[in-house]
Amino acid sequence: MSSLLDRTARIASDYLESLTERAVGLPVPVAELRSALGGPLPESGTDPERVVERLASISERGIMASSGPRFFGFVVGGTLPAALAADWLASTWDQNAGLYILAPAASVVEEVAGQWILDLLGLPPSASFGFVTGCQQANFSALAAARHDVLEKAGWDVEAKGLFGAPEIEVVVGDEAHVTIHTALQMLGLGRDRVRKVAVDEQGRILPDALAKTMKSIAGRPTIVCAQVGNVNSGAIDPVGPIADLCGEYDAWLHIDGAFGLWAGASPKLRPLVAGIERADSWATDAHKWLNVPYDSGIVICAHPSAHRAALSTTAAYLVQTDGAERDPFEWTPEFSRRARGFAVWAALVSLGRAGVAQLIDSGCTRAREFAERMRQHDGVEILNDVVLNQVLVRVAPPEGGDDEAIDTFTRAVITRAQASGELWLAGTTWRGRAAIRFSVSGWSTTEADIDRAVEALLKAAGRSVRSKRGSTAAT
Repeated sequence: MSSLLDRTARIASDYLESLTERAVGLPVPVAELRSALGGPLPESGTDPERVVERLASISERGIMASSGPRFFGFVVGGTLPAALAADWLASTWDQNAGLYILAPAASVVEEVAGQWILDLLGLPPSASFGFVTGCQQANFSALAAARHDVLEKAGWDVEAKGLFGAPEIEVVVGDEAHVTIHTALQMLGLGRDRVRKVAVDEQGRILPDALAKTMKSIAGRPTIVCAQVGNVNSGAIDPVGPIADLCGEYDAWLHIDGAFGLWAGASPKLRPLVAGIERADSWATDAHKWLNVPYDSGIVICAHPSAHRAALSTTAAYLVQTDGAERDPFEWTPEFSRRARGFAVWAALVSLGRAGVAQLIDSGCTRAREFAERMRQHDGVEILNDVVLNQVLVRVAPPEGGDDEAIDTFTRAVITRAQASGELWLAGTTWRGRAAIRFSVSGWSTTEADIDRAVEALLKAAGRSVRSKRGSTAAT
């Protein structure tokens, strides 16, 4: 075992040491990976060290350097050193983190880390929380609690009776609500297509006047309102204060989808952007985005622990549950058996401290603004959004110009060429009916120099000359 783990650690260390300079992601034919990794299952076993070496060697080309400093696709964080090491230990300890009796340390570490997160984000210290796979399950869990609460107020026990014959629930979302909200509603039997969509402004923020009209039209019915802190394209933040006022007036449950934007609350500089978030009833966020812990780490938070627990908890004769003195983590998530996600979150928070978390969030926003300002200097480059957090939307016209269709085609081609360079990786999107490059800065290791390299690579893909920060140019 010692030799195997030493060899594995060396392979992992070599990979990590190459992150700053390795190709971020190069196209690899899926047939090549299938051929190398597939085939009939061997009849006989193989020495574990040879298994690991073969897996690493074959997978090398198919590993995206998403934890490195020049990955800007989607909102994907890197992995802090302490969080990575703690995650290795979590796998080594192999704890089933569902019950306290099975994993006492895993239970308590979640309890502690969860309270720290409430404090960092400025949320009620009495709120409950659960460590789930990601924001999809966090949204699901929070909306399950919301479903319980609004139907309980209407005299209906949805956990016992289901939705057959239940009072109809109204769900109100912004027109830019993230797809995971709709998927959660789909899984909860509330329907992804029967929501009431509210108009948004040019940045994707809910318009309070439009929400007020909708709320007035459904007054008296069980209602859930979903707001957003951090639009997946623009980074925009819904006006939470006015939305909370309306939810209070109409006795509606307010849920906030804050997959990455909720972390703005951990920064004294950015906290004014999320004023009022503490007035919501539930929240969903990810630790594997801006907190930079390994993947499989989302967090659901609920201001009403009784609703949260009732929606997700159960019991059975064979379970050895606590008497309340200890915390059984499974009561706050949709899962029974699961890995101990809390160890990596705890390690990340201790390694950073309060000031370090704030600096991590502020740095991502600073790097995003640097990128936007560098790109904005060039003819034919348009920044489509107000850069309020870590998201930048870019549109690039051909050097010879063209209409909207030509610019759409060229922008998509620039994305393809930039990805193929291996110098950076970013994604495309459609914003207000127009093609755009979506540039996200979420990794802890991204520096100003990495932004310079990204700008240069993107301009090269667009056939533009590179202008330095001092204004001189160099031919690409």
